Amino acid sequence: MSRVRTGPVLGLTAQTVLLAGLAATVGLDVAGWLAGLGYGVVTCVALQRGLRRRGVDRLGPADRVTLARGVLVGGVTALVVTGFSGPTPLSVLVPMTAVALALDAVDGWVARRTGTASTLGARFDMEVDAFLILVLSVQVTPVVGPWVLAIGGLRYAFVVAGWLLPWMRGALPPRFWRKVVAATQGVLLLVVAADVLARPVTAVLAAVALALLVESFGHDVGWLWWHRSTRPTRAVAPTAGTSIPVPLLPSVVALPSVPSVRPRADPVTDRPFAAHQPV
Repeated sequence: MSRVRTGPVLGLTAQTVLLAGLAATVGLDVAGWLAGLGYGVVTCVALQRGLRRRGVDRLGPADRVTLARGVLVGGVTALVVTGFSGPTPLSVLVPMTAVALALDAVDGWVARRTGTASTLGARFDMEVDAFLILVLSVQVTPVVGPWVLAIGGLRYAFVVAGWLLPWMRGALPPRFWRKVVAATQGVLLLVVAADVLARPVTAVLAAVALALLVESFGHDVGWLWWHRSTRPTRAVAPTAGTSIPVPLLPSVVALPSVPSVRPRADPVTDRPFAAHQPV
């Protein structure tokens, strides 16, 4: 009989409470409510499945921090969607986003201190990061222009490309520059979203963020293309007394990362976006 993992359910409950608080203070329209709740439900279901596949009943300490960050991202999502029909309350959205970005370093620290890094935790962390960057890209579109959506969409485009091109699903070697680019995306988009600088300056900041992201993705795509023919393409059936080397498996991409400073279960394999985004 399938068991209900309380961690994801508590996360969905906290998401609902946060949305209710936002609705009672700054106000949420129906679309904002639906967006926030939809995000919370998807997160809850995805975590339930992830925990079931791992055969565990509860989230680890670092995962709980990531879940709290994910709840904040759900609130940011609701505010951004509500802003489609009126002014977005930046006095709430900016601090909430800043806390969500800052907690990315906290869950990484907790994972290292407690030795609880896992594939599920790394994936969860990455997906929360990626979605926050996408939402921030949507928020700053009226200020900068529709081209800024490329910042939030590049990671998802990379995932789709991996579905179509097998060589794009290869494992990448660690690269510290990815983490630098990842952190830069969140910080620059948050500054743009705060709308405290002149429009030309915000456009330049967004352009810098996009340029860095394109360079980082481009570097990794080039590396995957260059090494595409060196990867084994089919399995060989082992025979008695024969030792078959096992190739590294690519990291999993997409709860549906922005990556992050959080340690990963496998430090050798590294998907491009696993470090292409902050949170």
